[in-house]
Amino acid sequence: MSYIKSTPEVHSGKANGDAVEDKAMTTDPELVNKPYVEELNNAGEAAEMAEQQQREAELTKLREAKIPVIFVLGGPGSGKGTQCEKIVERYSFTHLSTGDLLRAEVQSGSSQGKLLANIMEEGKLVPLETVLGLLQEAMLTRCKNTKGFLIDGYPREVAQGIEFEKQIIDCTCVIYYEVSDAVMKERLLKRGESSGRLDDNEETITKRLTTFKALTLPVIDYYKDKAKQISAEGSVEEVFIQTCAVLDALSA
Repeated sequence: MSYIKSTPEVHSGKANGDAVEDKAMTTDPELVNKPYVEELNNAGEAAEMAEQQQREAELTKLREAKIPVIFVLGGPGSGKGTQCEKIVERYSFTHLSTGDLLRAEVQSGSSQGKLLANIMEEGKLVPLETVLGLLQEAMLTRCKNTKGFLIDGYPREVAQGIEFEKQIIDCTCVIYYEVSDAVMKERLLKRGESSGRLDDNEETITKRLTTFKALTLPVIDYYKDKAKQISAEGSVEEVFIQTCAVLDALSA
């Protein structure tokens, strides 16, 4: 039974099937059958509900897998990125950086990526829900082929951590690479000599360190029962030895 209202026959040189298709695509309220629209809406809602149920099932599998999820924190110049690379190589963990995920989404050219590009160009903050969505998708995609997750530079503030654990999974522990302001400034200024990065100058570095302390140090306090502080002022290998001790203790 067709849901298209009967209308005068169309003589436009098109086959009858084409004429019916034209009428089906119309937005004229006189030509749109309400039951047909309602059926489409119901189908859309059903598809959305099915997708949500599938996502919940996937999240349940992720939680039941008991895969370590580690928040990796440290100020600019703390060397946490280098340590994450070494952890991936030795422990086969997956390294996820929210910055990398956002840039990848922008480069994909998707509708969400275009929206993100506009937000970032205007210097606005990306909505937390969007960041969580990207993290969730990345974790669900990779959970079958990893031994753990390193969430690099996240959460930047307590509210982000709370929402992550509410919507995705509890974190196993927090690794905080502690470095004095003087050492971080020295490292960043040295990097700036060859990096060409505009933010590697003393004024900007000072502002970044202030922001980091104001937002992230409360995160360390909130997760004090799970936080492992590592002095990161030694060599890369010295810091990695401490890092391995933390990770090895998780599986002991």
